[in-house]
Amino acid sequence: VQLVESGGHSVQAGGSLRLSCAASGLDFDDYAIAWFRQAPGKGREGVSCFSSTSRPTTFYADFAEGRFTISTDTARNTVYLQMDNLKSEDTAVYYCAAEPPKSWLACQNYYNDDRFWGSWGQGTQVTVSA
Repeated sequence: VQLVESGGHSVQAGGSLRLSCAASGLDFDDYAIAWFRQAPGKGREGVSCFSSTSRPTTFYADFAEGRFTISTDTARNTVYLQMDNLKSEDTAVYYCAAEPPKSWLACQNYYNDDRFWGSWGQGTQVTVSA
């Protein structure tokens, strides 16, 4: 499994970005995909998660609900994270991760647990200026 993130950029507060995670070596029907982020000096935190195994589910951290949207393009084997109304506290390196979900509750249970996810991309930097 290989994951490659792109789309990170510097934007002003209130702006939008769309991050991409190009996946190879996996089928979205068999894997859950999550977005994490890591701000300077902080641990990695879960942002959003998508799984289509047995029951399609999406999950968002509280800070992402209503501002961020996760979506997939199966033809391109790519997962997107649309981020709107960005805030300075969204500044971080954003990573995508993948793992066979084991159950339809995987996103709910593990969206914020980086120990669960076995495959990671290299990250893409998002910088939001006030």
